Amino acid sequence: MTAGATQARGTARAGAARAGAARAGGGRRRASHSLEAVIGEAVALLDEAGEPALTFRALAARLGGGVASIYWYVANKDELLDRATDHVLAGVLVDTEGFTGSPDPIDDLRAIAVSLFGTIVERPWLAAYFMRDTATQPNGLLLYERMGQQVLRLGLTPRQSFHAVSAVLGFVIGIAADLGQQPPQEVLDGKVTRDDFLARYAAEWRALDPAAYPFLHVVVDEFADHDDADQFRAGLDLLLAGLRLQAQNPD
Repeated sequence: MTAGATQARGTARAGAARAGAARAGGGRRRASHSLEAVIGEAVALLDEAGEPALTFRALAARLGGGVASIYWYVANKDELLDRATDHVLAGVLVDTEGFTGSPDPIDDLRAIAVSLFGTIVERPWLAAYFMRDTATQPNGLLLYERMGQQVLRLGLTPRQSFHAVSAVLGFVIGIAADLGQQPPQEVLDGKVTRDDFLARYAAEWRALDPAAYPFLHVVVDEFADHDDADQFRAGLDLLLAGLRLQAQNPD
């Protein structure tokens, strides 16, 4: 099946779903809100309570319409999530416009990666839907292209370039999603501080047998006082140092 046929079939299914929803709503006329309003409120729901909170019923309530009205704009929840993700990535594109064309492409790549990392930490739901469907996520594809263009300046082979962007993007998304997870309930409730929570685990590490856990004993003080963002940047710099070395020694 050609890409055009696949897209046509998807468009037909989306149209059928919207038409069916309109019939179910008693022939409801087109809703007064816009696609931008639908996506904006979807992002707000995701930011407040994550993916489980994003239901068509909750979204319709915020918009002041019926559930069927949402189907004028998206065929299903998957499309809604993809479009919400792309809406946020539009902001990342704006924020990283100046991170191209410097004398050092790796510096530019690092700046783009740090900006994307900050966005995902603030919105951990974003990680699961990044570039999941490029047909409805043009901004995700543009961001991927922006990162790739910095790598192209290094003169690597096509395979090396693909692996480089994949490695950086995977590291950013994975670490950001991990750090963006909700803290333990006792920290959220204010019963213990983050430092006290880490100190508890540090004490457990120090109580372990040094002969069986030599690495933990070496790093335990760093673990107890570490800053998550510094830890991310250190790991990113290690990855980019390897990329720089590869560019200097392409064979």
